[in-house]
Amino acid sequence: MTYVVTEACINCKHTECVEICPVDAFHAGPNFLVIDPDVCIDCAICVPECPVDAIFADTDVPAGQEQYVALNAELAKDWPEITRREEALPDATHWASIKEKFGLLKRV
Repeated sequence: MTYVVTEACINCKHTECVEICPVDAFHAGPNFLVIDPDVCIDCAICVPECPVDAIFADTDVPAGQEQYVALNAELAKDWPEITRREEALPDATHWASIKEKFGLLKRV
């Protein structure tokens, strides 16, 4: 099992989860974070740190968001590791309650 960042993180990119990860499993893109499944040790300490409830066990990803399991694995290979907390994106509060944001994901 591994943990997965899902849709709620898009355009928010809070990094409280990054700061407490004991194995530096997070990677950052322009407007989204992902967890490297090969590094994640399934400790779950990142889950309660996410203010938008975007992190789930890969076996508990909400219905309709299953594609995020593969997406985390894919993008973790391309995006740089992030180990320190950064400011959330400027409009994070606005985007926190928006649904169906997959089309807004920036890969580069």
